[in-house]
Amino acid sequence: MSDSGDQDSVDNPFFARLWSTMSTREPESIRVLRRENLEGLTGRVLEIGAGTGSNFGLYPASVTEVVAIEPEHRLAVLAREAAADAKVPVTVSTETVERYAASAGEPFDAVVCSLVLCSIADPDDVLRQLITMLRPGGELRFLEHVAGTGMRARFQRLADATVWPRLLGNCHTHRHTERSIAAAGFEVVRARHEWVLPAWVPMPASETAIGVAVRPG
Repeated sequence: MSDSGDQDSVDNPFFARLWSTMSTREPESIRVLRRENLEGLTGRVLEIGAGTGSNFGLYPASVTEVVAIEPEHRLAVLAREAAADAKVPVTVSTETVERYAASAGEPFDAVVCSLVLCSIADPDDVLRQLITMLRPGGELRFLEHVAGTGMRARFQRLADATVWPRLLGNCHTHRHTERSIAAAGFEVVRARHEWVLPAWVPMPASETAIGVAVRPG
């Protein structure tokens, strides 16, 4: 429940204000999926893009430590407040994944990604780094926006090419996340798609993928 130094942090004041509000009004459908994504975790966990700490209160008691990466320093302040109330030990770092990976040390038992791979400039590179920070057999738990098909795919590509990333912290909704996870060397052992908003709602980020991938032993 401590924090590390502010190295290589991100400055995105508009998104920080927006997400600080949005995270307090998450649909119950997302909360249910967040909880499912963390079920059964044990040992040391690395969480990428922790935001305001929405996951912290949902970790099971079998988790012995969470290292949470949140490079947007305004969001990290809120994440540290959430960490202070968490039932498991949480350390919040404002380093980027790339910088943290250079000195990560002991491998983790699991990595958690929740609605974050869509906003990373090079998710393929980050996923390749994440697999090196896991012990053999360690899990990647993911809950992420995914690319749709047909008209929704065209809508997502249009949104991604215009205002959506500018408003929502570089979020790109038309990404083939499961394909990227497999390409990084993970074995996807289970995954499914869920709608967090009704399919008819004209939002590019309504469809998510939730699943578990492992680093081969």
